Amino acid sequence: MGAVEAKLAELGLSLPDVVPPLAAYQPAVQSGPYVYTAGQLPMVDGKLPVTGKVGAEVTPEEAKELARTCALNALAAVKSVAGDLDRIARVVKVVGFVASASDFTGQPAVLNGASELLGEVLGDKGVHARSAVGVAVLPLDAPVEVEIQVELA
Repeated sequence: MGAVEAKLAELGLSLPDVVPPLAAYQPAVQSGPYVYTAGQLPMVDGKLPVTGKVGAEVTPEEAKELARTCALNALAAVKSVAGDLDRIARVVKVVGFVASASDFTGQPAVLNGASELLGEVLGDKGVHARSAVGVAVLPLDAPVEVEIQVELA
């Protein structure tokens, strides 16, 4: 077990299996020293734990936890092509989508779930640029979707 996975274990977390694609794409691809993940839903054991819009059926607090799950799934996708999470030199960018009720404007706070997890697990290597976007609907009626780009050492 590498240092990153040991840190996950210390936090009481484990790396999940890679979420299989829902359509014609790969969970992650490598181009040069970079790994780009597809958008990761908060799947747990092959299912969404909750569906709906944030600010309506899903609370912002629940959505923040779901964003953490998305980030874990993204790390699993990175490992599937990088082989070892200890190869991560830094997280470059996080893009998050929040299925939002029409009056919900707290997308950045929701995406903090993913950003904070990456910081807890990777330390300074987890500091990144980010976009937090509110959308009308996501695949499978998921509340949150997160993609990451990382640079490998």
